[in-house]
Amino acid sequence: MNYEELIGLEDKVAVVTGAASGIGLATSKLLASAGCQVIMLDINAAAGPREAEDIKANGGKAVFMTCDVTSIDNCKSVMDEIESAYERVDILFNNAGVIRRQNAVDHSEADWDLVLDVSLKSVFLLSKYAIPLMARNGGGSIINTGSGWGLKGGDNAVSYCAAKAGVVNITKAMAIDHGKDNIRVNCICPGDTDTPLLRGEAEQLKLDEKAFLIASGADRPLRRIGTPADIANGVLFLASGLSAWVSGTTLVVDGGGLA
Repeated sequence: MNYEELIGLEDKVAVVTGAASGIGLATSKLLASAGCQVIMLDINAAAGPREAEDIKANGGKAVFMTCDVTSIDNCKSVMDEIESAYERVDILFNNAGVIRRQNAVDHSEADWDLVLDVSLKSVFLLSKYAIPLMARNGGGSIINTGSGWGLKGGDNAVSYCAAKAGVVNITKAMAIDHGKDNIRVNCICPGDTDTPLLRGEAEQLKLDEKAFLIASGADRPLRRIGTPADIANGVLFLASGLSAWVSGTTLVVDGGGLA
């Protein structure tokens, strides 16, 4: 068996949320390079189409669809459109997320709801409509983006920690429920990664961005923060035939930070 056969992603249909930037964009590019038809979902209707066109210009297969991942109606309509166009979903990467760097006392209810809805509820909503498609076509792979702060606590990030801990455990629950349909469900937990989300944290905390990024990697054994490509490589593993007997687990990709 050659490398391409072992990966086994040629002509698979992959849905990626939060796909217009950061980890979602890097993963969309990598899955497209592996032969997938990538459906890029994001609320950013300005950047998303441009990034999909760039993937196509480089020989990949990608389309962009605007999607509010917190809306059950929007998620259903998008998945219905995908079913109509492609008749299947083989890979779902639930990656959309936001963070608000606040403690429980200072946190507003509106921001709490936003973080939980985008980062956790969206996993439920997209999976709700993707799983029946996967089951009808013999199985699939769902990858959910957690965080190191889904496995341990973090300062001034109470809603984010709650949401990402939920992502870790919803992954296990769905793996148990849908393994009978040959659907694998796994969680990838990035450490600090150079994305718009991380850079936005510096602004929220009123810290110098460059100093914040350096500090975020300084105490990790590998002495740097991650790149979106670092995380995309982990997603590729969990989506591919390389992880055919991996389900219900959490892959930590953080430069050794949790160690």
